[in-house]
Amino acid sequence: MNVPMRVPASAQVTDIRVQEADFDLSRELAALRAGDGRVGAVVSFVGTVRDLNEGSAVSEMELEHYPGMTEKALEEIVAQARARWPLFGVQVIHRVGPLKPLDQIVLVACSSAHRGEAFAACEFIMDYLKTDAPFWKKEQTPEGARWVDARASDDSAKRKWAEA
Repeated sequence: MNVPMRVPASAQVTDIRVQEADFDLSRELAALRAGDGRVGAVVSFVGTVRDLNEGSAVSEMELEHYPGMTEKALEEIVAQARARWPLFGVQVIHRVGPLKPLDQIVLVACSSAHRGEAFAACEFIMDYLKTDAPFWKKEQTPEGARWVDARASDDSAKRKWAEA
């Protein structure tokens, strides 16, 4: 593995938010690269609420978190990504509260000089967020409310980074 070029802390932008309000994807991505000529790549992931999960229609998803602990976990995940890849900007916005199908849940965006680093960092952050950040999802279905269990595939996705 190549040792990443280090980006001085003074040249890094980190924006981590846990909020009920929706976000404007175009505005958030523009802010991540605003006026920074070093940026050659911005990669983003947006997760949305599905209307069907585990064979049942989903009419609403309620997202809960542990205030303070959640933000700290996200900061630690971003710090790990920054230690692996030379990132100029990292943005993580995660919504909480009641959400409807098609609503945006999460934005993870990374900027770097090159696409490979930005893609890898974005995927790493999302994989760790799914397993290490204290969020809980409750879905409303025709059968009633149910808590969403952790998925083995999320643990698998995280493990691949330990092998990298």
